[in-house]
Amino acid sequence: MWKPPEKIAYSPRGGHWPSEREVRRSRLFQPLEHGRLSLAQRTWIPAMVPWRATEEGEVTRDVIDWYRRFAQGRPGAIVVEATGIRDIPSGPLLRASHDRYIEGLQAIVRAVREASGGETKLFIQLIDFLAIKRRQPAEKFIRRFLAIGDHHREALGMTEASENEVRETLAAMSEEELEAVLTTREFESLSMGSRERVTDTHLPHVADLPETLPGLFADAARRAEAAGFDGVELHYAHAYTMASFLSALNTRDDGYGGDPDGRVRLPLEVFAAVRGAVGDSFTVGCRMLAEECIESGSGLGDALFSAEKFALAGMDFISLSRGGKFEDAKRPKVGEAAYPYTGRSGYECMPQYLSDARGPFGRNLAPARAIRERLRAGGLDTPIVVAGGIHNFDQAESALSAGEGDIVGLARQAMADPDWFEKVRSGNGAKVRLCEYTNYCEGLDQKHKMVTCKLWDREALDEDTPRTPDGKRRTVAPQWDRDRD
Repeated sequence: MWKPPEKIAYSPRGGHWPSEREVRRSRLFQPLEHGRLSLAQRTWIPAMVPWRATEEGEVTRDVIDWYRRFAQGRPGAIVVEATGIRDIPSGPLLRASHDRYIEGLQAIVRAVREASGGETKLFIQLIDFLAIKRRQPAEKFIRRFLAIGDHHREALGMTEASENEVRETLAAMSEEELEAVLTTREFESLSMGSRERVTDTHLPHVADLPETLPGLFADAARRAEAAGFDGVELHYAHAYTMASFLSALNTRDDGYGGDPDGRVRLPLEVFAAVRGAVGDSFTVGCRMLAEECIESGSGLGDALFSAEKFALAGMDFISLSRGGKFEDAKRPKVGEAAYPYTGRSGYECMPQYLSDARGPFGRNLAPARAIRERLRAGGLDTPIVVAGGIHNFDQAESALSAGEGDIVGLARQAMADPDWFEKVRSGNGAKVRLCEYTNYCEGLDQKHKMVTCKLWDREALDEDTPRTPDGKRRTVAPQWDRDRD
């Protein structure tokens, strides 16, 4: 992952942990009631992909154990990982793309209800993504995947050459020479792996996205409701399809790109389709970016516009993230695909302990406050979920008191210690296992390995400990032994 050149080392701090009496007076542990969104407390675990589903997208025992363990801490809400809406191969990522997945999703719901005593609300994040391919060896790419055209012949001075002759010439060239001959997009496919964009309207299935996506999202939301979830979070963030429609880089000229109204059109149509497919009490919100953090990408002004449109349309919550784009991703190794959290925008999404003068904690708080203030100024009271490096009570309580959010999300910290919520609530905050923000978990995610926390394995592994396939790591956090602590 990219790191700021300053590489200033920061350490997480527990700060002041509240007593039970202070907890009762806190904003963080007060209920939130807003239309369809009802939480016992203002704590939230954002979606994290743990890579525990089957290759067919089915729920496994490891998936159930993962969410049960989070629920034991009794947060206000848990958002289940990004779950695919298309019935296509997508690796060990959950799917809600067919009715056959409902039974497995029901098992997650039952586990969370039981472990949290019914206190934790459960949402599922619905995602769409376009095709991305692994980077190929240069010769293989040229011989098998590159479409030879007249522009290659002209650049090579081989206007009468056969396709095979052109390929042979290109295959013998250095990468520097190829960059001068190939188009920008072709060279990117060679050096990064090919990737579809929402602007590739020459591809019929991409041109048709405004026709197909509303129904796909709506059907997936209907299945989530049938499985017993309290609501869905529409994934409008990071490097994926819906965020790409919102992006300032979306130059589609069919009414679904270009100016801000065009870019927000499909996300609004998807929301309307989902809202119409589920019951009136079912919660529907979204995860979106406060800033893309890439060159020529969407900034805070774009987010202000989109968030206001979503709130006016009736979204039940807006959860804010930042960055995480393909455009500045690190070049992958041959045989691997680009990963959207390896560039500067990826760092902004998941900053680690080595940082710049701003530090890694709370980098999204100021943009979140600006978005919330814009909504409130317009008479809109849509709850805002703010997250990003929050790990202690003071940070969370301050975010609420400063108007930077209405709900506080803890992702990596909740992974490090799923009992954070129960420990703080019971006056045992000093016993919290603090995330060190080394991004050990992010490194595993990048490799599509079971995501775990290195802190879990600092406690003895006994024979009853569920372990990863290599036998070296816990699959869930150690249980909190109150009597021992």
